[in-house]
Amino acid sequence: MNLAETLRSGLEAIAAHRLRSGLTVLGILIGIAAVILTVGFGEGASTSVESAISSLGTNLLIVTPGSSTTGLVRGGFGSASTLTYQDAEDLADKKVCPDISGVAPQASTVATLVAGSNNWTTTVYGTTTSWLAVRDRSIAVGSWFTSSDVAHDQNVVVLGQTTAEELGLVFDPVGQTVNIDNLPFTVIGVLATAGSSTSAQDEDDLAVVPITTAEELTGSTSVNTIYLQARSSSELAAAYQEANDELLQLHGITNPANADFTITTQSSLLSTASSVNKTLTVLLAGIAAISLLVGGIGVMNIMLVSVTERVREIGLRKALGATPSVIRQQFLIEASVLGLAGGVAGAALGIVGAEVIPLFVSNKISLSGLAIAGSVVVAILIGVVFGVYPASRAARLAPIEALRSE
Repeated sequence: MNLAETLRSGLEAIAAHRLRSGLTVLGILIGIAAVILTVGFGEGASTSVESAISSLGTNLLIVTPGSSTTGLVRGGFGSASTLTYQDAEDLADKKVCPDISGVAPQASTVATLVAGSNNWTTTVYGTTTSWLAVRDRSIAVGSWFTSSDVAHDQNVVVLGQTTAEELGLVFDPVGQTVNIDNLPFTVIGVLATAGSSTSAQDEDDLAVVPITTAEELTGSTSVNTIYLQARSSSELAAAYQEANDELLQLHGITNPANADFTITTQSSLLSTASSVNKTLTVLLAGIAAISLLVGGIGVMNIMLVSVTERVREIGLRKALGATPSVIRQQFLIEASVLGLAGGVAGAALGIVGAEVIPLFVSNKISLSGLAIAGSVVVAILIGVVFGVYPASRAARLAPIEALRSE
């Protein structure tokens, strides 16, 4: 019996038991689709993390306050009010921090904005004229506020795209009046869109005012964050050291371990977020791989049942001259076909799922051709590996005993 005849015989055996074969393929199909989608989720999350962190700005250092303590309860990092607008102005001094090219303090509060009959609650940020350059943002319509606006506490506001839409200011927003906590502000511009971050926060849902005006809204001179832009990526470490030393001195801290602030870099944020994503991806892929194991056991079970049912057929073939290798090859082909069918169907389901699922959830699924091809190969290998024992068992059957079997 040549290879073509062996293949035909294997396919006929599978077709003869369609329901049983279909259930076996289903087990592999679910496992392959689950692995493809979980890995795709992980890749998509990693891409979103990199995009979101890059959108913060280039060569960026992020200074946040330390933790607060109320009674015996300690708040998380950033919960204290240890950073001020004055700290940011001192860091902007080129004589003190020559490797820092831009400083953008940022104070924030949640407020309700009203424009005509529309209202919208969003985050209002107070900052300086350097915020655009440091955060790598741009203006789509109108202009950014000036140093004079900051110096004279002007009630001017720049809106994000989402906020402008929710307030009904899509067309000709410049010059319109928006009330923020019952105070009138003049819209002078709308930011270009920046998209959503990995935390599902809409980076276009915001309003930005001069920091001095924000101090009047919040009644505080503290800031939530100070963004620092190094002159270049090669000078990021030097900028970090200059900022750290200056803040320790400004806050009168002699022991760096007692610093009431934290300075992070884009690389550290990216490293941490990527590490978490990889861990979750491996965990989910491991869970999905269990389905593949179950599918493989299903293949072995079906092949063992097939061997038991076809004992007389095996004995007759051996009596007619079929060698053990031919018998083994036939059953391995059957197992491989089941694995291939499950792999192809699972890959197809994974591709469809990658297109459909993001329509209902905010997560992006990134698929690669290599991963899909690899999943099909894995499915075939599962069929072969779990088909070896049944095939070997069939090959070892003695012709006389097989022919005498009822």
